[in-house]
Amino acid sequence: MRLSFKNAIKQGIPKELPPPRPYPKNGNPAPKRKDVLSAQEKKLALKNALRYFPTAWHSELANEFANELKAYGRIYMHRFKPEYEMYARPINDYPAQSRQAAGIMLMIQNNLDPAVAQHPEELITYGGNGAVFQNWAQYLLTMKYLSEMTYEQTLHMYSGHPMGLFPSSKEAPRAVVTNGMMIPNYSKPDDWEKFNALGVTQYGQMTAGSYMYIGPQGIVHGTTITVMNAFRKVLKKNDTPYGKIFLTAGLGGMSGAQPKAGTIAKCITVCAEVNPSAAKKRHEQGWVDVLVDDLDTLVKWTKKAVVNKEVVSIAYIGNIVDVWERFFEEKIAVHLGSDQTSLHNPWAGGYYPVGLSYEEANVLMVENPKAFKQKVQASLRRQVVAINNHTAQGTYFFDYGNAFLLEASRAGAKIYQDKNGKMISSPSPGESVGGWAYPSYVQDILGPMCFDYGFGPFRWVCASGTAKDLSKTDQIAATILNSIKTEAPNEIQQQLQDNITWITEAEQHQLVVGSQARILYADAEGRIKIAAAFNEAIAKGEISAPVILGRDHHDVSGTDSPYRETSNIYDGSKFTADMAIHNVIGDSFRGATWVSIHNGGGVGWGEVINGGFGMLLDGTEEAHKKLQNMLFYDVNNGIARRSWARNKEAIFALKREMERTKNLKITLPNLVDDALLDNLL
Repeated sequence: MRLSFKNAIKQGIPKELPPPRPYPKNGNPAPKRKDVLSAQEKKLALKNALRYFPTAWHSELANEFANELKAYGRIYMHRFKPEYEMYARPINDYPAQSRQAAGIMLMIQNNLDPAVAQHPEELITYGGNGAVFQNWAQYLLTMKYLSEMTYEQTLHMYSGHPMGLFPSSKEAPRAVVTNGMMIPNYSKPDDWEKFNALGVTQYGQMTAGSYMYIGPQGIVHGTTITVMNAFRKVLKKNDTPYGKIFLTAGLGGMSGAQPKAGTIAKCITVCAEVNPSAAKKRHEQGWVDVLVDDLDTLVKWTKKAVVNKEVVSIAYIGNIVDVWERFFEEKIAVHLGSDQTSLHNPWAGGYYPVGLSYEEANVLMVENPKAFKQKVQASLRRQVVAINNHTAQGTYFFDYGNAFLLEASRAGAKIYQDKNGKMISSPSPGESVGGWAYPSYVQDILGPMCFDYGFGPFRWVCASGTAKDLSKTDQIAATILNSIKTEAPNEIQQQLQDNITWITEAEQHQLVVGSQARILYADAEGRIKIAAAFNEAIAKGEISAPVILGRDHHDVSGTDSPYRETSNIYDGSKFTADMAIHNVIGDSFRGATWVSIHNGGGVGWGEVINGGFGMLLDGTEEAHKKLQNMLFYDVNNGIARRSWARNKEAIFALKREMERTKNLKITLPNLVDDALLDNLL
């Protein structure tokens, strides 16, 4: 007899061994992982997997899991995927003793919703390897623990594994999540392959393993802000993006947001994607307007759009290198250029080399990893040559935080510029790593324009699951931002107006995929006032159920990433990770419902430490106190670090905050005249 949804959740690991499950015919399987384990290590991987199950099942499951390990390079335990449909249900549908626990369950299921997740059968939300769990047994146990959790227990999650419920207090977080927290000497990409295959760690990306992914809407907003401000940098006064080209690559879980963002920014977006199913999925979802599969048609569409000054997004099923080269031959002017392939994972499906089909590349990366790596690096060198040709004609190219410049430099591409402006393949002696010819978008745009002022991705989910509640939150947020704007200093007027425009138009752009969620950029003042207004509306019944707050880890304070979030830190501390660690610890005792800290995310395993939080607002006075305390620290921790690095925008923001908040006392830098030091050394 099939169990009800609630009873299936409470059961956890089934009492009886379920029958094997065939892989769904319409599934989008994750790339096969490399065969990296020795025979003895494979035995250990099987022992690690079997410990979730009764010994009576081991003889049958051992053979099945061995076959999975051989076929996929991982043990996903497909047999144990639950039969019920996977999506974010209204919060009251979850069996839970704590509404906070029910909120976490809702967010976990949203991350695994097939409409949201990139490879749902493998519990991967986005980025090719951004996992919520390593296997289905971990999912089943976690949901069971959450259904049993009281307000005086905390669930501790070790890289997808629910270690268990521990006694705590009502004020403590309901969950503490870590992903991939390796000893530094074991934090190379090959280490992830090995230890993930062993079943002892995972790559949580940024918001996959912290249960805070809201579909591509989150990155749509960030990309919209980035593209709008990039055009402001390159266009003459009173010129507009109409008929101007934004050329990029990737239509996956995160990169798939680029066409929609380009449309909102009012330009022509051309986006290449090698995976036909990913491109078709975005087209079917309405995130891209036109789908083409040959270069001649792409050229024709693009030229027509330029002449007519259209606002249109075009997806090309093929390799981005071919597009860069063909557009140069055709003298098609590209105003903005970037790339959002998953180059944090270059050897396992994150980047596909030119000259091979999607299918050929998937075979080569498994059967001959060395040859595949050589082709990827050759492709990167060729792509950079084409980009350099365009930038010499006036294209503004920026790294969009996917490790493109990092991997291109490792491949020997001519991505550096000497003192005479000549493109070279290695920096001058004594030049620090990262001295590339092209900026990170954080260095040029989001860092000085947003993060240093405290503006970053504040997001929320309406736990009722109703569009009516989401519409109400949109109205509240717009009202709050307009009110703040009337008295805000000139330095942040543009940030406020961009987000007022965004939230006012958000509903018409049909951004919801999965949960009823929204995002905007706000500073601490905006986040606190919006959250407090939500909490009050819940108390009055104007919003029918709790609201779950969160943010992308790609924010002011949450992430230490020298090639992305903290790439505009110039005091030598950008390779440190104190800020992210302090952020997650500080949030945990100031009121977060759950906290998370990850190794990896966006730019790659071993390249970043990033943290996040979730907070459930239920209309209570307790929630009001927590949101004020936690949201204030969550933002100002990062502004303080950026101020100490001598970032002038952060110094401005911090001084302004200390004037408003008298018990905030932050160490400010004394600025040194460079001329004093020039002749000393």
